[in-house]
Amino acid sequence: MPSKLVILFALLLSLVSEAVFAAGVSETSPQRRGQLYRITHDGKTSYLFGTIHVGKDGFYPLDAEASRALLDSKTLVLELDIRQDAPFQKALARHGRYADGDVVQNHLSPATLNKMTQALAKAGLSLQSVQHYKPWLIANLLVGTELDLHGFQRSQAVEYALLAAAQKQEKTVHELESAEYQLSLFEMLDARQQEQYLTETLADLASGSSLKKSQALIDAWSSADAPGIKAAWQSATTGDSISAGFMQRVLLGKRNPEMVANIERIMQQDQVAFVGVGLLHLVGDDGLPQLLKRRGYQVEQLY
Repeated sequence: MPSKLVILFALLLSLVSEAVFAAGVSETSPQRRGQLYRITHDGKTSYLFGTIHVGKDGFYPLDAEASRALLDSKTLVLELDIRQDAPFQKALARHGRYADGDVVQNHLSPATLNKMTQALAKAGLSLQSVQHYKPWLIANLLVGTELDLHGFQRSQAVEYALLAAAQKQEKTVHELESAEYQLSLFEMLDARQQEQYLTETLADLASGSSLKKSQALIDAWSSADAPGIKAAWQSATTGDSISAGFMQRVLLGKRNPEMVANIERIMQQDQVAFVGVGLLHLVGDDGLPQLLKRRGYQVEQLY
């Protein structure tokens, strides 16, 4: 069964021990990672932090500024509380699997099926093990498996580090979205688009560009490299591919305004929130910081 982190856009789409993420402020001030914003409105303050959904040893603890922001917050807000497996499995069965009696072989051209079978074998997976999954899900599974093979573990995801710290600090955890909502987004791809999404992914895996793009995003996050982060966002959202269009219109374009509305609701409840979302949600004119500015919030980039 594919993991949550694979499904949640493994490019972009899992337990870090509590010992590696300080409950308070790091004394040695490790390297800044990702991006951190302070949001203020009507005397209320919250924070936005960009995450990635995989990680590796050496990424934690987070730096003093991010650690302090989390410590000073009343609640941790994530896209999903990824510790909750039952809602995810229910949504996966509804949106990621074919109905009983149907298999992916019935929905792909012979050429795509042959390439997919080869990619699965290279990843150590059998066609039989994934034949009930839809093409978009198999594509994301293959990307996530490649990251695993190159040392980027879902068990080292930033979200788990934040959840471990929040638990030690006895903070409330809120979700911006739901597993049902996130996985339902892929239903917006029709059968032809799903096959093309898979075909593009297979081509990127074969050429090495999939790993290169993922590595570029991870490297940019791990050094808080703003130009590198912007370049990774541009790479993911530009071009005429199904993948880029879906990222731009749906995974970012549709979700960002909805996330902002939920952040507003949380802040209006007198919550000082530390909001951790995928890094690419923070970039561009329609990223969360700019959308919040247009709604009258003061937004300061701390790094």
